[in-house]
This record gives sequence, structure tokens and C-alpha cells, in this order.
Amino acid sequence: QLRLVETGGALVQPGGSLTLSCVASGEALASYAIGWFRQAPGKEREGVSCISRDGGVTDYADSVAGRFTFAKDDFKNTVFLQLNGLKPDGTAIYYCAADVNFISGCSRRPDEYDYWGRGTQVTVSS
Repeated sequence: QLRLVETGGALVQPGGSLTLSCVASGEALASYAIGWFRQAPGKEREGVSCISRDGGVTDYADSVAGRFTFAKDDFKNTVFLQLNGLKPDGTAIYYCAADVNFISGCSRRPDEYDYWGRGTQVTVSS
């Protein structure tokens, strides 16, 4: 069974950058569409970005487009989310998730995803 582990969360100042990683084990990530999500205290889980199985399609929430970049390395069975220009409203637990049903494309809807990591905390504060 697929297992996902996120790392890279930290305390960062506004305007700063982080790279989050999501390492998979048990199965090949190339068989899944992958999403990054975040959940701030008291708020619903938000789809930040997603990438298709072949990496050819990416999608970003309007709130992060142009600042966040999603990449995948099938050889390392790992996906990455580069976060630039972080804002205080970026404070949240960030999760990666995998969906086996998307043959092409991807979705930022949390209910589409089958496997989830436990998340990594990102705090944006001065």
C-alpha cells in the first residue's frame, strides 16, 4: 500500500521560501496523480496544487499561482512543492495526497484523493 511522508515544514519570515518534499513508499508515485493541500486552524482543507501522473499537467490555486511550483522525481519516488513569497496566510499544515483514478490531468479537490500523508507544519511569521 502506498505510504506518503511529508517533510520540509518550518518557521519562515514573510517573503521567505521553503521546499516541501513528499516521499512515497510501497508503490510507484508514477501511477498516481498527486496533490498538495493545506489546512489552517479553523479552516477547511484547501487544494494548493496538483500534478498529473506523467507530470505534464499542473494546476495551482489562484492564491499561490506564480509563487509555488510543483515538481516530481519519479526516480526518487518523491514530489516537491517550492513555496516562494510566503505570506502569513500561508500558515497551515501542508499535506500531499495521491489519487489512483485520474488517468490524465489532476484535481485540487480533497475528496478525490485516496492516500494521504500526515502533513508538515509551515508557519509564516516575523
